[in-house]
Amino acid sequence: MKMRRHVLTTAAIAALALLAVSGCSTRSADSGGAVPAAGFAKDAVIGVALPSKTSENWVLAGGLFTDGLKAAGFKGNVQYAGASAPVKDQQDQISAMVTNGAKVIIIGAADGGQLSTEVKAAHDAGAIVIAYDRLILNTKDVDNYVAYDNFKVGALQGQALLDGLKAKKPTGPYNIELFSGSSDDANSKVFFDGAMSVLKSKIADGTLVVGSGQTAIKQTSTAAWKAENAQSRMDALLTGTYGTKSIDGVLSPNDTLARAIITSVKAAGKPIPVVTGQDSEAESVKSIMAGEQYSTINKDTRVLVTQAIAMVKDLQVGKKAAVNDTKSYNNGVKVVPAFLLPPVIVTKVNAAAAYANDPQLARLTK
Repeated sequence: MKMRRHVLTTAAIAALALLAVSGCSTRSADSGGAVPAAGFAKDAVIGVALPSKTSENWVLAGGLFTDGLKAAGFKGNVQYAGASAPVKDQQDQISAMVTNGAKVIIIGAADGGQLSTEVKAAHDAGAIVIAYDRLILNTKDVDNYVAYDNFKVGALQGQALLDGLKAKKPTGPYNIELFSGSSDDANSKVFFDGAMSVLKSKIADGTLVVGSGQTAIKQTSTAAWKAENAQSRMDALLTGTYGTKSIDGVLSPNDTLARAIITSVKAAGKPIPVVTGQDSEAESVKSIMAGEQYSTINKDTRVLVTQAIAMVKDLQVGKKAAVNDTKSYNNGVKVVPAFLLPPVIVTKVNAAAAYANDPQLARLTK
């Protein structure tokens, strides 16, 4: 996958940090999270463990962390898990970061349910653990979570699906299908639950008809977030359920899968339904402007990385990492103090405004 945005300058990173801090005026730097007793050295090692490069936003994040940590004076150690054995790779990488004396380890989990041993070892060695974008599950040893509000992401996707359907046809019933993300990604359930908080009542009253009957997350999941898996499932749904029927909408959890679903529908010779997405990938922004994909979610990776680095800076000087939510994200053992950023729904109507501050995407809306 190619990177779609340029690496930020030091000044730009500082400006985005200010934006993140000013975006939620009610939070307090003393409202939650862990902190070393006396901080740590300004040039300390900071580990960043990211999953496989499954989307362009993960690719972008790695570059931003590398440059942003360096600009802040830290020794950044940014690692990606490999595609063939991502969980084992990430476990080994985190263990190596602990051995190398990392004071903070930021983890975008390959599988948030299989890192408890490594996270405990990090804590035992005195490191602070920040879950980045994906919650780390079933451990008390994760200190903070920094992410966009992922339940709200799902709710926005569900509402976008309803809005898009109504714009095409004022009244139902509407034939739809549901897709969710990879079962090893804790966010997949959060996205799906958020969407279903909007869609469930409409399915119950018959406004929405799931033709396949597949409404459980296990039935709708897409292994490894791979486009080919989504396309294969969509092919099967079209053949088995929509031979002579139309399909009006598809809940897709991200842009990569949305484009695969649209490819499947085109190959079947059917009109493109309303398809949701997430991540503001360049190809999907083009698709939205062309009138194909209906919506995406803008979760600016630049701001998210900047906020994660701001949390590291707080910890370095002996402060608690700033949080603005201490209730929402229970990992099965504890409610993890979180800094949540607000996601933004994007359709063709508001794309130009939504990406006005992102030159790489703004040019695609003209």
